[in-house]
Amino acid sequence: MKQPVLGLVATAIGIVLALAFISRFTLPAFNGPVAFHLLCAIPFQVMAVVIWGANPSFVAKLSQPGKGMVLLLVNLVAMAIIAPLVLMVTGQGINPPGPVPSHFAIIVVPTTFWLAIMLGGWPFNLFGSDNKVAGLALLIGAYVLTWIGFRLFFNYDFLQGAPPEVNLASAPHGLFNGVVALVFYVTALAAMFLVLCFDLWPLTTTPSVMQQPALGITWSILCVVIAWIATYVGETVMGTDPMVFLTRVTVPFIFGSIVVLNMLQNSLAGSLAQPVKGIVNTLLVVVIGQVLAFVYRMVAPMVTGQLVSGPPAYDFEIWLANALLSVTFPFLIFIAAYFAFWPLKKAE
Repeated sequence: MKQPVLGLVATAIGIVLALAFISRFTLPAFNGPVAFHLLCAIPFQVMAVVIWGANPSFVAKLSQPGKGMVLLLVNLVAMAIIAPLVLMVTGQGINPPGPVPSHFAIIVVPTTFWLAIMLGGWPFNLFGSDNKVAGLALLIGAYVLTWIGFRLFFNYDFLQGAPPEVNLASAPHGLFNGVVALVFYVTALAAMFLVLCFDLWPLTTTPSVMQQPALGITWSILCVVIAWIATYVGETVMGTDPMVFLTRVTVPFIFGSIVVLNMLQNSLAGSLAQPVKGIVNTLLVVVIGQVLAFVYRMVAPMVTGQLVSGPPAYDFEIWLANALLSVTFPFLIFIAAYFAFWPLKKAE
C-alpha cells in the first residue's frame, strides 16, 4: 500500500483496535486507572519516536514485526515504572487516581512534545552522540519541568469539599484553576500541531530563528499566543465551558493532526507550497478531527454505555478525550512508528 490509502487503512485498524480495547472496561475503570496508565506511556513513546527515531541501537538490526514488538514491550515496561512513581508524587500512591495525578499525567505529554519537537531535543542532545542517553535525559527532564509548572500554575482549591476519594492532600495551590490551566496547556499543544501543518512557515523565512534554542523559544511564544487567543475567544467571548471547549475544539484538532501528519504522512497536501499547504492541511485536520470525534460520540453508548455530559462529573467529556488521545493516539503511533505500518507496508 501507498499513501494516502496506507494511512487511511492503518488509521481504521487503529481505531477499531482502540474501541475494542476501551469496550473491555467499565467507565470508572477506563476514565481512571486505564487512561492514567496509558497517559504515562505516551511521553516515553514521544521520546522514542522523535529522539530515538523509533530505531534505537538495541532494535536497529531487527526486522518487523520483531522491532515493533520490542519497542512496544520496552514502552510498557517504562509505563509500569513511571505510573506508580507519578501516582506516588502527585496522588500519595492512592488508587484509583483522582483528577490531580490524572491532570499531571496529561500535561507531561505537551511538555515532552515541547522538548522533543519544538526544542529539537535541546539541550539534552548536547550530552553526546548517544541518543539513548539524550532521550532518557529528556524524558526525566519532561517530568521534572512538568512538576515545577504543575506546582506553580495549577490550583485545585475549587475541589474542596469533594468526596475523600478525590484525595487533595497532594494537590498544588498554584495561580490558576486546574481545569482552566489544563485546557490552556493542551491547547498550546494543538497550536504546535498547527505550526507543523505549515512546516514552521513563516519561521522558516528567518534563518536566524531556525537555530536552537531560538527556534524553540520563538515557537513556544507563538503557541502560547495562539492558545491564549483560542481559549479567550472560546471560553470568555463565547462562554464555552472549558471541558466542552477541550473536547469540541482542542482534542479533535490534535487527533486530526495525528491522522494528517503522522498516519497520512502529510501526503494529501504534500505537493503544495506554503502557506497554501498549511491552509489545506489545517482544513483537513479540522474536518478529519471533527468527523472522527463525531464517530466516537456516536459509538460511545455501544462501547461503554450511556454517558452523562457536563458538570459536575463530565463523564462524557473525559471519556471522549481519553478515547481519542489516551488510547487511539498511542495505538496509531504504535502502528505508524513502532511497526512502520507493518504488515500493510513492506520494510524499507
